[in-house]
Amino acid sequence: MTTILLSLGSNLGDRLNYLRSAIDLLRGSRIRTFRCSSVYETEPVEFTGQPDFLNMVVAARTPLGPEAVLAAGQQIEQQLGRRRPARARTIDIDLLYYGTIEVSTGDLELPHPRLHERRFVLIPLHEIASSFLDPVRNQTVESLLEHCPDQSRVTEFSSGSLEPC
Repeated sequence: MTTILLSLGSNLGDRLNYLRSAIDLLRGSRIRTFRCSSVYETEPVEFTGQPDFLNMVVAARTPLGPEAVLAAGQQIEQQLGRRRPARARTIDIDLLYYGTIEVSTGDLELPHPRLHERRFVLIPLHEIASSFLDPVRNQTVESLLEHCPDQSRVTEFSSGSLEPC
């Protein structure tokens, strides 16, 4: 079993329910969540003029390989109504880390190539894995957050977390 870290986000419809549904569907795809961050409301980054997101990070264990985890996430996105290439989305599932391996293929790059530039990923990631060492940047999540250039708004959502995770 490999420990993985996933980022989940939603900015359309019942955002909190989409996060809950994604976690439930992950569990049904041989991805066993064991820790979830709080839920954060965040302003859109890069593509403004759309609704705010709810974001969180989930730690899980899986026997699946990285490509299979990516495929499972994309299948769940499709099942929950995500349409590509739309910027607004019912659900977005990004594989941030698959253990400490580095992968670069046409479809998958690990660690996620822009996570260190995004507070909406780093703040919930810091909550559940602050001392995790990024294998590419050789910095802890705490250090990545301290040096993150992003200044976008990230606030804890009033409904808190999605326990039990």
